[in-house]
Amino acid sequence: MSKGIRVAGGWIILAGMFSIGTPWIGRGDSASASLAEDITLLQRMSRGFSEVARKAIPAVVFVTVEKSIPVRTPQWQVPDPFRDFFNDPFFERFFGPAPRRDQAPRQFRQQGQGSGFLITEDGYILTNSHVVDGADKIKVKLHGGREVEAKLIGKDPRSDIAVIKIEGNGYPFLPLGDSDAIEVGAWVIAIGNPFGLSESITVGIVSAKGRSGIGLADYEDFIQTDAAINPGNSGGPLLNIEGKVIGINSAIYSASGGNLGIGFAVPINMAAAIYRQILQTGTVVRGYLGVSIQDMTTDLAKSFGLEKEEGILISDVVPDSPAAQAGLQSGDIILELDGKKVENVTSFRNTIALTAPGTEVQLKIRRDGKESVRKLTIGRLPDEAAQAATPAAPDSVATRLGITVESLTPQWRERLGLKEDRGVVVSGVAPDSPAASFGIREGDLVISVNRQPVNSPKEFGEALERSKKTGRVLLLVKSRAMTRYLVIPIE
Repeated sequence: MSKGIRVAGGWIILAGMFSIGTPWIGRGDSASASLAEDITLLQRMSRGFSEVARKAIPAVVFVTVEKSIPVRTPQWQVPDPFRDFFNDPFFERFFGPAPRRDQAPRQFRQQGQGSGFLITEDGYILTNSHVVDGADKIKVKLHGGREVEAKLIGKDPRSDIAVIKIEGNGYPFLPLGDSDAIEVGAWVIAIGNPFGLSESITVGIVSAKGRSGIGLADYEDFIQTDAAINPGNSGGPLLNIEGKVIGINSAIYSASGGNLGIGFAVPINMAAAIYRQILQTGTVVRGYLGVSIQDMTTDLAKSFGLEKEEGILISDVVPDSPAAQAGLQSGDIILELDGKKVENVTSFRNTIALTAPGTEVQLKIRRDGKESVRKLTIGRLPDEAAQAATPAAPDSVATRLGITVESLTPQWRERLGLKEDRGVVVSGVAPDSPAASFGIREGDLVISVNRQPVNSPKEFGEALERSKKTGRVLLLVKSRAMTRYLVIPIE
């Protein structure tokens, strides 16, 4: 029998002893006294969980979204021998025009749901980016059943964080804790709306920290928990036993879609940093060093003359980057960042990404057995700098098509499971746009424009502008299912 079954069996026996009033409990011996203390402790824990739930549930919301999905109607064309007959004015007078191949696609309204939680009394709500991604309309159901519309303030798909807001004041809200302080084995409480079942609460422990490589977001540092998380829990809070938010429930590891005891939550410290940037600037800008780094292994440590595994290894330095300007080299070992030990690549990368460009930091490095401290100024992640510096013009062809693209970075390749090293990634498609009507989706790869390869947003934009003369554009688009050419008219 498994351990879980034995524990459950123990509780069944214990419940039976209480139900029939077994006399040995009241004998006053040391065993019964110890049992009474244990039961009292369990009762106190139960009341503690109930109190946390009582205070937290009013601040947890049920998020529903609506999206417009273009669906092409079945199209057919009358065979040539009968075409003239069906297109005859006499036939059309009585039976209407025959179906044409140029029918406009109809819009299908897709609905989705998730969770979120209020973090201010004036209506700001944190949730997951994937919960509200592509939404035309966002609604929030509050504790008590009242439903209100919400506005998307901003989102960051790379960390899977979104901020939405509802009008009004005086809302109950949850205090934010310190996700760095939470320890493996600590009790946690998850609240959300799994399968649409509002205000559900589950309890478990932190089973691991710093989980990355899951493939859910570009910047991963997940808290892993065995508190039951199911579809619909996404965006809900993960609380410590003080009732403070230490994470945002985001995903589960499951082959069936149901809970298998492995859930992942975005650390609240990361989410809070993203939230502040969205509120202050409306966007998220990440810091940049310009290095390729890898975790230290036993074999690498021996090769570099280290007595133990410590720090992270620089495998490459981008020319003219902040790291290059500070004199960092391939083979350097980063030991500390601003006086704190560097444990692994994930935590270091996330810390740098969340550091504002222009901030001066100190790195303690080891090179050829000697340690030194290097000062450098954090730069701005190049892809995001390029996007901010060259927005699409209001009358550009890209704007008319309703499509935005980004460079195909290693992060995008990993996220989409791509092996290609060519093309640009579709990062956004406007609802009801020509691009949407032709089935282009976020995550598709545009390989060429008018048979000319494009490998950057700039090349893509310039190639599109040259299409103004012809009034249409030929795109070679690769989706997960197929690669196809699309001829899209320019309105």
